Amino acid sequence: MRSRLIPAFFAVAVLAPSATPVSAARSAELDCLIEPYVVVALSSSVEGLVEAVTVDRGDLVKEGQVLVRLESSVEKAAVAVARARAEMESGIQSSQARVEFGVRRFVRTEGLFKQDLVPLKEMDEAETAKVLAEIGLIEAKENKSLAELEWERAAAALALRTIRSPITGVVLERSLSPGEFAKQAPILKLAQIDPLRIEVIAPVSWLGKVAVGMRAELLPEAPVSGLYAARVTVVDRVVDAASGTFGVRLEMPNPGYRLPAGLKCKVRFLQ
Repeated sequence: MRSRLIPAFFAVAVLAPSATPVSAARSAELDCLIEPYVVVALSSSVEGLVEAVTVDRGDLVKEGQVLVRLESSVEKAAVAVARARAEMESGIQSSQARVEFGVRRFVRTEGLFKQDLVPLKEMDEAETAKVLAEIGLIEAKENKSLAELEWERAAAALALRTIRSPITGVVLERSLSPGEFAKQAPILKLAQIDPLRIEVIAPVSWLGKVAVGMRAELLPEAPVSGLYAARVTVVDRVVDAASGTFGVRLEMPNPGYRLPAGLKCKVRFLQ
């Protein structure tokens, strides 16, 4: 009987495990778009003739900077009148003098009345005059308070004729010039480009693999070069059923406005 040789060793092939879906997703690149952090269409809350526009398209602006002034001669006059009334002291001073006189008269009359030197009628008249003088002083003080409030109202109406920038950024568009009439339509359009927002459309297979706070690397399109660090700030919780995608938003600091908004880019999420 012939014996069969049995091999002493067996070759065993071991396949390296494939990359996990999470790491694969994080190493892949997605298309993205760099957008301004916020875009503001600046308009006036009151109607009026444009007196001056201090900026033009492409100018850099700071928060609180005066951008537009409307014609305000009537409002300035109203502020001057209201201020003069609010600063008047004659009404209070005259009322104070009447109070002091009424008190002195009442004290004298009361002393004489206790000595039976004046009738009750004079005593009553002196007391009534003192009370009326005190009420007159209160009324004068109330009128002054109302005048001060009217001054504040007039000043607020005047302030509405001056339009200031709500953000630090750049002017995108200018719609009106001095001499034109401002209504509710935008006068200027501003964009804040520090920080920048990066919008990404991710496939539904990435759900659960991208989270708020995750770091990412950004590669802008040519001619801009270099890698930039960004961080995830928003992950949409609703998927677009038609395209099988969901939105992701990142935020990236942009000191010195080194990157312009509107560029296409590639983004890679990091662990």
